[in-house]
Amino acid sequence: MVSAAGGDYGLAQLAVPLPLDDLAAGAGGVADRVEGADRAGRAGGSDPRWEVEIGFGKGRYLLRRCLEHPERRFAGIEQVAEYHRLFVSRARRRGAPNWLALRGEALYLLASVLPRGFAAAVHVYFPDPWPKARHHKRRLFDAETVDLVIGLLAPGGRLYFATDFLDYGELVLELLAGYPGLAVTRREGPWDEGPRTNYEAKYVAQGRPILRLEAALEAPPALHPLGHDAVLAATGTAPAPS
Repeated sequence: MVSAAGGDYGLAQLAVPLPLDDLAAGAGGVADRVEGADRAGRAGGSDPRWEVEIGFGKGRYLLRRCLEHPERRFAGIEQVAEYHRLFVSRARRRGAPNWLALRGEALYLLASVLPRGFAAAVHVYFPDPWPKARHHKRRLFDAETVDLVIGLLAPGGRLYFATDFLDYGELVLELLAGYPGLAVTRREGPWDEGPRTNYEAKYVAQGRPILRLEAALEAPPALHPLGHDAVLAATGTAPAPS
């Protein structure tokens, strides 16, 4: 399901990749077209940039971003129907026009529904670490799936990540550090504006350690070297000879 300020849609009703600019308006109620992007940014019009939050939960941070930055547009992904409904209800009640909320499994939506290279920022906070070895293939950050996450970013876009599962966080740091054209830094200390999610606020109050990462995409996204051959095999494309 795809929800916007103006209504709810089944995927069968929409073209894919999703026509984002037709579904979510920017400031003034009219979505910018590509040719007007630079002019809008300079002249105080609607900002054409998008931000994505994967696994937005109860939507605390996503809604705050929508309300604080009406000149931008935001897409959120959440699998839990109750949380999806909660965010949609709150966003509509507050009158925010600049959002989309997608309900479904994140990797499917990233691979089949959302366009590539459209986002200025991607936010992933406290994702399920799937700690059991037999479940690792379900992780959002894996050598064979990380390109789906990074592929949302336009060159120059930024990824923001946080987890309290420190072993998993170290693996994500190592994975991102090996991604071509991605500059990764480990943030020491909290975000400048404080906790971004309900989980983070609770963990900070409890004094639990949190690993936070920021990454900037400096080149067009590519396949991760550790997952390259498996991804190409899955799509029926033979890897280049080594």
